[in-house]
Amino acid sequence: MSKISETFEKLRGNGRKGFIPFVTAGDPDLSTSLSIIKTLASEGADIIELGVPFSDPMADGPTIQASSQRALAKGSTLSDVLSLVREFRSTHDTPIVLFGYLNPLLQYGLERFCDAAADAEIDGVLITDVVDNEAIEVGNLLAEKGIDLISLVAPTTSNERLESIAKHARGFIYAVSRAGVTGARNEMSDAAENLVSRIQGITDLPVAVGFGISTSEQIEATWKFADAAVVGSAIVSEIGNAQDANDAVERVRSFVRDLLTQVAKTPTAI
Repeated sequence: MSKISETFEKLRGNGRKGFIPFVTAGDPDLSTSLSIIKTLASEGADIIELGVPFSDPMADGPTIQASSQRALAKGSTLSDVLSLVREFRSTHDTPIVLFGYLNPLLQYGLERFCDAAADAEIDGVLITDVVDNEAIEVGNLLAEKGIDLISLVAPTTSNERLESIAKHARGFIYAVSRAGVTGARNEMSDAAENLVSRIQGITDLPVAVGFGISTSEQIEATWKFADAAVVGSAIVSEIGNAQDANDAVERVRSFVRDLLTQVAKTPTAI
């Protein structure tokens, strides 16, 4: 059983739902990025999604696009991301899922990447633009190293494709809350709950919902029907608004602490 599966099993056993924050590796710089993911782990992250900086992040909205540009401007590479996780692993065991695109992995070399990811003790990889037979091939390569390829589905995914994706999925399924790109939203649509219901009718794998979740109320609403909530752009925005490295870390700490404290005060959150 992978560490991701163990995490969700433990959450279920404790009657809890998961909190999965997202940040971009190397934003605003590698050293600060390490401090930020350590802060996320200490503040209650069950799993951390770590974005791989990319020049053309087509699934991401302006906030995360800007974070990729900041990281790239500081020279962050895929090798740096792997080293960052390796250093994080020396002190923390919170599962890490790399979130990114296929092109950087192809440039690095898929088999070389799988070896390096295993060496860094990465637990999962989510590749937004790998599908069908290509996804199965990549998933098999990662599985040989004990790494889960996390599958992404959207409200527009047909039942036929959903069944095919679920058949090969590992770790958990990432349900996109709405059509479009990442970005904080003031309201959650019914599309997410409907999608999760469809997924749960096909597989017993945990389902995490992301894209647009930014408030404690939205986390609470998501926890009522899904196994975990992913918060990305709202956290990344705090980093982007920071005055300096120390401010970035403290902004993330304060934001996540307030977010989870407000959820914890709500009896229906569990």
